[in-house]
Amino acid sequence: MTTSFRTKIREKIADEALQAALDANAERRVQGRINAFASLPNWRERRQRAHAIRAEVIGHLDEYLEKFIAKVTENGITVHRAKDAAEATRIALKIIENSPQRGAEHKETKKDISVHPRSQRPLVGSLVAKSKSMVTEEIGLNHALEEAGHRVVETDLGEYIIQLRGERPSHIITPAVHLRRHEVGQLFAEKLGIPYTEDIPTLTNTARKVLREVFLNANVGVSGVNFGVAETGTLTLVTNEGNGRMVTTLPPVHIAVMGLERLVPTLDDLALMLSLLARSATTQKISVYTQLIHSPTGGQQKHLILVDNGRSRLQNSPLQEILYCIRCGACLNACPVFREIGGHAYLGANGNIAPYPGPMGAVVSPGLLGENYVQLAQASSLCGACKDACPVDIDLPKLLTRVRAGYLPQRHKDIETPNSGEGLSSSLNFGLKMYTRIATHPGLFALSQRLAGLGVRLVSPLSMWMKFPAFTGWGYSKDFPRPAAKPFRARWNEINHRDASISLGAGTVSLGDDESTKVLEQNTEKPGALHVSAVQKDLISQFTEELTTLGGHITQTTLPEISNQLVSFLRERSIERVQVWESVPGLEEAALTEAGISVQHEADESIKAGITSVLAGIAETGTLVIPGGEGRPLTASLLPEIHIAVLRASDIEESLARVLNLRKVETYPSMVLVSGPSRTADIEMTLTIGVHGPGELHVFLMSA
Repeated sequence: MTTSFRTKIREKIADEALQAALDANAERRVQGRINAFASLPNWRERRQRAHAIRAEVIGHLDEYLEKFIAKVTENGITVHRAKDAAEATRIALKIIENSPQRGAEHKETKKDISVHPRSQRPLVGSLVAKSKSMVTEEIGLNHALEEAGHRVVETDLGEYIIQLRGERPSHIITPAVHLRRHEVGQLFAEKLGIPYTEDIPTLTNTARKVLREVFLNANVGVSGVNFGVAETGTLTLVTNEGNGRMVTTLPPVHIAVMGLERLVPTLDDLALMLSLLARSATTQKISVYTQLIHSPTGGQQKHLILVDNGRSRLQNSPLQEILYCIRCGACLNACPVFREIGGHAYLGANGNIAPYPGPMGAVVSPGLLGENYVQLAQASSLCGACKDACPVDIDLPKLLTRVRAGYLPQRHKDIETPNSGEGLSSSLNFGLKMYTRIATHPGLFALSQRLAGLGVRLVSPLSMWMKFPAFTGWGYSKDFPRPAAKPFRARWNEINHRDASISLGAGTVSLGDDESTKVLEQNTEKPGALHVSAVQKDLISQFTEELTTLGGHITQTTLPEISNQLVSFLRERSIERVQVWESVPGLEEAALTEAGISVQHEADESIKAGITSVLAGIAETGTLVIPGGEGRPLTASLLPEIHIAVLRASDIEESLARVLNLRKVETYPSMVLVSGPSRTADIEMTLTIGVHGPGELHVFLMSA
């Protein structure tokens, strides 16, 4: 570790505000993740399946890429391949320069769409609305676009906050985790000209108003991609605030930037990954919005930039397993080191903050970007908490030790060779070699344990006042633990002698074949064993409970009554204009117009309510499956403050996997899974409802 790295670590440990922020994040995320996975009894099996799927994809990446690219192209999306960061940014610049202009107003320096530009050049190009994307951080896309004169605005609340501060994300899921509310209040007062406030809903609403203008005026939307589905060419994006939907829907041009490893073979595999991702990342059963983009709609141009930037080299190295990562951030929350120093302490040898921090970042950053970040692997206790938290069971401690040993992909070779401990200091490298020699001789190892124990007993009482930061860091932020009275080997031998006569197999109870078969038969659902109405009743009850928990509202209705009930609802809210799909089951537009309510089919930002139908409901997560296409504009469920959805009770299914099997996603240009009103927790982990998407979700559940 370099001096600057050590200095930054000490600085972060001494920052009381940062420590409070990191403690709050870790406590809520770790416990929340445990609670979220409690609703998946088979989550361990799912985890192993996910690991196998990711291993299959990375092991045969070229084949899956070929299939995926062919399907995406067939669907009408233009695919670009970029071998490195420079080529990726050149492609993006060319697309933007050839994009149609939406208007000239963005060329003026408006306060309401101001950001803190990294470049001081005149902003005379396009207005680019950008959704959260770590791969664009990796390739430095914002900087490249701003240098070319384009205005890039981050639209995720956390990303917007740190952009105003001119910082990198501190966490791959919650970029502003290191900030307290008073810091955000001071920032908004300075940059946006509002009165100082620490009220989080007020701060969130301020950002919503500012960024709404960006969405409506942007020429280009840029997003990442959480997963690409090889069999269908589907691009999947997962968000909570609604900004991801905005940047992929409203601008005339959408550019999706994707690391080429982010593939799953099938829609079934996608359903599995989604069941693990949200639980690990944000402690939800599923995110508020999951977009499945299949093809362009409404004349919009869609481009996909597939970024290599070292991934092919990483695939052919002992660090290959890190490519299984689905970027959930769970390892950061679990890591005792990250929980003390935060993301901004992960510095390269040149002093730059690594694009990816934490345990996964300590492998990804040097693996993709080279020796500058090899020292990050030293910021780990190798305790294994990161492996336990990983939803795809990546052996991060193993990979970290490989980085420490210098197993990095070489810049000019297809297969790397060990770099003789390049990530280690000379003294530590020498120490590890000596340890290897001692540890391979049992007698010497036992003797060294006794001597080490004696030495620690002498030093431990002094560690409260003896500081050794220049050498090891011990005594600076932690104390030497007092050693056990006897070494582990001695205690183990005593236990073995004491328990030698005990039979470990005694008392084991197992079911015989006949009993096992009987239990299996009793618990196996037989065709026709339950009436469909009873099953559907249970699904309706579960769906209602889940959606209500997420902040949605359910109104029971019938086909003959739906129009009258919608009219009553709109009148109670004094709503005079609505955006309505061309076809909503049971809804008669004449009933609305006769009640004095104006009906529109096109998007209008001034409309307060949008009415859509629903393809299916998902009982296990309280999710609405809403298709998009001709006559079904997804803006109706996105732009208005209130989203009204009409769902047939008979269309509620048990799970996402079942929905994707029953109704193939490729039959629709796009689809969005909606689970409650939009929300964020980017400021002090405080939940705030209503960000870029609707703040209210009302479902009219219609029986026959």
